[in-house]
Parts: sequence; C-alpha cells; structure tokens
Amino acid sequence: MTPRRGELTRRGFLAGATGAAAVLALAGCGPFGFRAPVNTVGRVDFRNPLHIPPLAESVQDGGARVFDLVAQAGRSAIVPSGTAETWGINGPLLGPTLRAHRGEQVRIRFRNDLPVPTTLHWHGMHLPAVADGGPHQMVAPGETWEPGWKVAQPAASLWYHPHPHGETEIHVYRGMAGLFILDDDDEAALPLPRTYGVDDIPLIVQDKTFDASGGLIETGRGNIGMLGDTILVNGTLAPVLDLTAERTRLRILNGSTARSYAFGFSDDRGFHLIATDGGLLREPVPVRRVTLTPGERAEIVLAATGGESITLRSFPQDLGLSGGAADMAGANDELDLLLLRAAATLTPSAQLPAHLAEIAPLTPPHELDWRKFDLRGVQINGKTMDMARIDTVVELDTTEVWEVRNSDGQPHNFHVHDVQFQILDLDDAAPPPELSGWKDTVYLPPGRRVRLIMRFTDYADPAVPYMYHCHLLWHEDLGMMGQFVVVEPGQAPVAPGPETGHAH
Repeated sequence: MTPRRGELTRRGFLAGATGAAAVLALAGCGPFGFRAPVNTVGRVDFRNPLHIPPLAESVQDGGARVFDLVAQAGRSAIVPSGTAETWGINGPLLGPTLRAHRGEQVRIRFRNDLPVPTTLHWHGMHLPAVADGGPHQMVAPGETWEPGWKVAQPAASLWYHPHPHGETEIHVYRGMAGLFILDDDDEAALPLPRTYGVDDIPLIVQDKTFDASGGLIETGRGNIGMLGDTILVNGTLAPVLDLTAERTRLRILNGSTARSYAFGFSDDRGFHLIATDGGLLREPVPVRRVTLTPGERAEIVLAATGGESITLRSFPQDLGLSGGAADMAGANDELDLLLLRAAATLTPSAQLPAHLAEIAPLTPPHELDWRKFDLRGVQINGKTMDMARIDTVVELDTTEVWEVRNSDGQPHNFHVHDVQFQILDLDDAAPPPELSGWKDTVYLPPGRRVRLIMRFTDYADPAVPYMYHCHLLWHEDLGMMGQFVVVEPGQAPVAPGPETGHAH
C-alpha cells in the first residue's frame, strides 16, 4: 500500500522495532545510539558492469530543445536476494542524463505517473523561480508540468531530483535522480576527455539498505538522516568500469541523502580535480582526496596505465566531528565503491591543459549589507520552513555576501537555488584551491563559518520564491530551509501560495 502524501517521513521517523533491529544489524549500531564504523575494503565482490545512464532524447520545438520525462514506480533487481520497489525517471530507477548547450532554450515536459505528488528540481541551474521545481511547483499524479528557460551559465555537471516539502529524502532515496550536463564553446575547445560513456563517465554515488528479500529499507535517521550499508554507483551494485583511454573524466555526484564521501583510490594515487558544482576551475588541482557532502559534484581526471586495476574508495573524512558523533555520521567508514580495470592497450589521451577557465572574482558590497544565516538544530535563524513566509528579499542585479554559520554540534551543508556562488573565506581563511571555483552547495563543520558571494541576475518574481537549505535531506524535510524572492528595485514581495507551478 502506498502511503498518503505527508506520511512517508513520519513513518520513517517512527520506525518500528523490527525495522530498528534490522538497522542495528546492518549498520553496526548498538542499542543506545552507538554505531561502529563500516569497512568494506577488500570485501566487495566487484562483478557487475557499471550502468551508464543513457543520454535523454530530445526534440526541437519552436526553437527549444524539449525533453520528455516521466516519473514512475517500478521494481529493480539491485541485490541478488530479490527485487525492490523503486522510483525513477523514464525507468524504474534513476533517470537519463540530460544535456544542453549554453545559449539554448530548453523545455521539460514532466509527467508524474507516481501515486503521490512530486516535483523535479534542477539543482545548480540558473533559471526563473517558477521553473525551479521546488516545493511550490508540485505535480499531482497524472499531471504534466512544462518549465522552460534559456541556459545561461558555463559548462557544468548539474543534477535533478525531487523537492517536495517534508518528503524530499524518501523520494530521492527511492531512486529519483539524474545528471544534467551543460556544455559551452570554451569547455569544448579544451583537450579534455569528453566522449560520454567512454572516457567521460557519470558516477551517481548513493547508499541504500536492503532487507533479506532485496527490498529497500527505510532506516532510522539518527541525527543526520539515513545511512545505508550498501553503496550503489549509477544504481549498480558492486560495479566494474573498464577503462579504454589513458585519461578518464569522472563526473561524480554525491546523490546520497545524508552520507558524505572522501573520494580517492586504493593505491593512494594522485589525480586532478578539474571542476566543482558550477563548472571548471581556473586550473587542474592535483589532489589525493575529494570530499563531497550530499548534493555536491566534482569532475576529476584519472590517469591509468594498461592492464592495471584500481578501486575508487571513500576514505574516512574529517567532518569536524569527533568520537561517537563522527561514527554516527559515517565519517569513519571506509568503503570500496567501484573497480576500474584498464585495458591492456589504452587509447592515447592529451595532456591536461594548464589553464581551464576564467573565473572573475565578484566584488563584495559594504560589510553592513552582508546577510547572516545561523544553522542550529533544524532551524535557520531560529525558524523552520514556512511555505507561506518569505524569509529574504533580494534585489535584481545586485551582489550579496551571505555569512553562514553552523552553530550546531551536527554537520550541515548549505545549498542556494538559482545562483552559483564563490567562497570568500572559511573562518577568515582563504578557500583552498579545490573550493576556489563556482559552487552551489558548501559544507559547514560544527562551529565554523563561511562567507559566500553571489550575484542575482536575469529573473525577478515577487511572488515565487527560491529556496536555501541544508542538503542533508532529513534536515531539510524537518524544516532547515528558508525562502527568498528576487524583486525589481522598489518592488515589494508577495506572500506565496502553496503551489505556483503550471501543472495540468
């Protein structure tokens, strides 16, 4: 029986004794909130070819690239013990990769064939608020929503996922997510790996928990949300990727609802980070680890030699937590994710360019005009989300600094809709090179502060809000979210109605 709208989150939060016992057994939790670190190094029987999400088909209509997407329920054979009830886009699990070019007009025809209302949010996209796919653009079962906008931002690896207020975690957990890749002429001119599915590989990394019959378990949340004991990449269990080129570009999305990952390789080799949430960095950054919290993306380039095998692994990460808090957040877990097997002979690849992109620094306004956001519990500035309340009003064509502080003892991150931001500083220190590009989601350890600078352009609507929120989706569902509108100078905001989309 499908739960009625509004019951999904409550059911998970009030999980019964049977479900709780399963969680304790699978995740290593003790009866009083203790959770032992999980280590799967050398224990994953990598045997399944990595599924590559297909590129979404599109048609031209009135000068726009049009994608047809359908949210649907189905069954997926993910683990050997049976099948799971899952949700997906144009299939039973996950969705196709959308791709568009800067300057193109795009339109989405999104039909909801699920038994409950949902949305599709274009995470990282600069677009009108009415097309954002947030909680005000709900699409009822059987209805179709047709947002459209012009792609007006640099090449980047974005993604899409549901965003219904109070139920985002479970909709994403059940499988609704996909990549949205943007291209532009500047990126196309660089000698980077770019053949999709060959040397340019999407990796959607998620954690799940399964019961003895292969069904998805909605576990207890603890303080941060569900942590699964089984890692999937592109929906594939124990995945294997065969490398055919000397250099391979991996577009990594942390599509989990609560878990963070510190990505690296089993032999501790170095690799190059070339892009973050909003696009290319100024230059390739040599690294051995890339930490991504939920919703963040990174593009890395891996160099391989013929005949070798290495494992993509998530290492223990420093989330600013200690002791039991780190264990409960999964920060001390060490997880094998994906086996990469290089062919005996590899196709030659060009050397990485020394320069990737121009990133002009934004100029901060006067410090008196900076906004402050305090994250504590499941509140922002002492308030939980209210669909009828506008929390912040921004004028069009202005640059703002948002000072965000995690005053809580728990991990949080911070995502802003519509804009990509630059990080001015982290507790007064300049950001490291890997955080020097465009971002839309940033991690805040407990007790830390980050200052973000962003510019609001192109779209004003006094009645339709965008969101800012913690992207640990359990926190978001419990109310750690606020609303802002962008208005013309002198224009007053209008209290939003519950839904401001155009589903029909």
